[in-house]
Amino acid sequence: MLTIDNYLDTHYIGRSNWLRAAVLGANDGIISVSSLAIGVAAASSTREPILLATVAGLVAGALSMAAGEYVSVSSQTDTEKADIEREALELKEMPEEELNMLAQIYERRGLKKATAMQVAVELTAHDALGAHMRDELGINEISQANPIQAALASGASFTAGGLLPLLAVLFCPVKQMEYYLYGFTIISLMILGAVAAKTGGSHIGKAVLRITVWGTIAMGLSGLVGYIFGVKV
Repeated sequence: MLTIDNYLDTHYIGRSNWLRAAVLGANDGIISVSSLAIGVAAASSTREPILLATVAGLVAGALSMAAGEYVSVSSQTDTEKADIEREALELKEMPEEELNMLAQIYERRGLKKATAMQVAVELTAHDALGAHMRDELGINEISQANPIQAALASGASFTAGGLLPLLAVLFCPVKQMEYYLYGFTIISLMILGAVAAKTGGSHIGKAVLRITVWGTIAMGLSGLVGYIFGVKV
């Protein structure tokens, strides 16, 4: 039997929060760690400095991404909680005004005035705060932020993405290491773009092109900095 929960599970929007954090983390892990490694490789003739920079970038980046995502999403959560508390207070102090506001929202969406009021009355009787959270504030279970989930997804995905260039640094020849890194990274980005697009139900070609172009720009600029300012070590 098809229920509303099963119905929502078949739509991609339910994955938007964790998918955004995961794709952002993996993309940043691949590009930033690769860019750092390419910049050092362009100025180094031995593996040790490249490896040290890559590991340091991987660890620092993963912690930074997780902490930054947690703080950012926590701020969003705090704002949502403040709005919910304010709405609960308004429902307690001026229920008639809030009922009329809810009816006006439904009326603007296309319901007749009498129907809009009837819907507002019934939803208020069922769950007044829930109705105002969803229809006045735009907060629902899908869009509501989860700081822990976002931080874990972002940090873990950054680590997973950053491990890919680390493998290239460990096993590719030091001579022309930056070119091996670039090729390996572009392939990784293309795979990430395709998987993210498939998971999110979007166009695969556009996602792959977008992530590849920006990854190339980032790594190209990093390599240029290494060549310009680098001293062979």
